[in-house]
Amino acid sequence: MKQRGPGGDRPLSRRPGTGEGAGRRSEPPARPKIDKASSANDQSLDAIIAADKIAALKLAPVSRETEIRLDRYIALLREWQAKTNLVAPSTLPNLWTRHIADSLQLVDLAPTAKRWADLGSGGGFPGVVLACAMAASPDAKVHLVERIAKKAAFLREAIRVTTSPGVVHLAEIGDNVDRITGPVDCVTARALAPLHQLIGFAEPLMRQGAKALFPKGQDVEAELTEAAKYWNIEPRLHQSRTGDGWIVELDAAERRS
Repeated sequence: MKQRGPGGDRPLSRRPGTGEGAGRRSEPPARPKIDKASSANDQSLDAIIAADKIAALKLAPVSRETEIRLDRYIALLREWQAKTNLVAPSTLPNLWTRHIADSLQLVDLAPTAKRWADLGSGGGFPGVVLACAMAASPDAKVHLVERIAKKAAFLREAIRVTTSPGVVHLAEIGDNVDRITGPVDCVTARALAPLHQLIGFAEPLMRQGAKALFPKGQDVEAELTEAAKYWNIEPRLHQSRTGDGWIVELDAAERRS
């Protein structure tokens, strides 16, 4: 809101008995109006997110350096969320448990993996989170494949502000093999597609030695049944620490003839 400065359109007061131009006082600048409801809501959300962070880091502890990177990432995500839909608005109060901890738990399922590929990275889960967690590891690299330009721009900025070892590829998900160079230890995708389609996207990387980790919801058994129509697989299931979902681990996949 524009402020009214000295010499504005309010009448100036004059002390009696003074000459022209003496004793004039300008009105103080008008204070900008504050949307108290909006401010209170922001403060309330800040408090909720802060409490959720404490809960999330109990589920998935990280180093102080990684925590700082994740703080920068969350601040950037909240800034961009106002203009680009990166996460469902309903999940903002639970950013840390619903998205950060949910992504971090993948590291424990592939503790030796340093080179990751995240297909359909979207708002950066799990790709940017993995990059933050891998930042202190020599030779670490996380490939983030995203087909939407605005989201790819956000991912590049997130990698920059967190100083994390990520490489963003603006490409269709099925083009990942041509875009990703060098070995990949683990490939993942979150909230992208049904399991049988994810396996199709990841299979070329798995054929080269990558393990696959796919977070899934409560309907994982139905997705496994459907995937078995198209693929010979031997899945291992890990229960999620952050909810009722599961993580599907695959070492190989062979297309049924």
